[in-house]
Amino acid sequence: MKPTPSQTIGPFYGFALPFPGGGDLADGGITVQGYVHDGAGAPVPDALLEFWQADPSGDLRGRPGSLRRDPVNGAVLGRHGLDFTGFGRVPTDADGRYGLRTLMPGNGYISVCVFARGLLHHLFTRVYFDGEAAFLDTLPPGRRETLLARQEREGVYRFDIHLQGEKETVFLDFG
Repeated sequence: MKPTPSQTIGPFYGFALPFPGGGDLADGGITVQGYVHDGAGAPVPDALLEFWQADPSGDLRGRPGSLRRDPVNGAVLGRHGLDFTGFGRVPTDADGRYGLRTLMPGNGYISVCVFARGLLHHLFTRVYFDGEAAFLDTLPPGRRETLLARQEREGVYRFDIHLQGEKETVFLDFG
């Protein structure tokens, strides 16, 4: 039997899955940026993050069809910049950094799926912008902080993901 993708250790996510403009969900909104760290605190240069979110009114439906393709060879050219889909896919760079340009979600959080080397199965977490979310109250205070985005300046938020260790991000089980 051949191994399935979840049994194959990467790094290969950054080669086939990102697309131009994958982190550009909207212009003129907010930026969420940060780093992905491994258990030792080192940056992960080959992770891939997927984001799903509601629009500013809280609607989760999004709009399909925002990707443009080259009419000759079918290559993905990127988003057309008009429709907010609520979905983004971003690789980390050589320093483990990522960036997402989007709108403030009406439900207060962005869902994140983390793919990275050494992970046989992807991980789920959330980026919260307001510490008052009811879900956060169910977590111990030290763990709660791992889900909160910190405002660095107007319209720019920092959210680091720690895969293991003392600062490990809270990951959700949707099993």
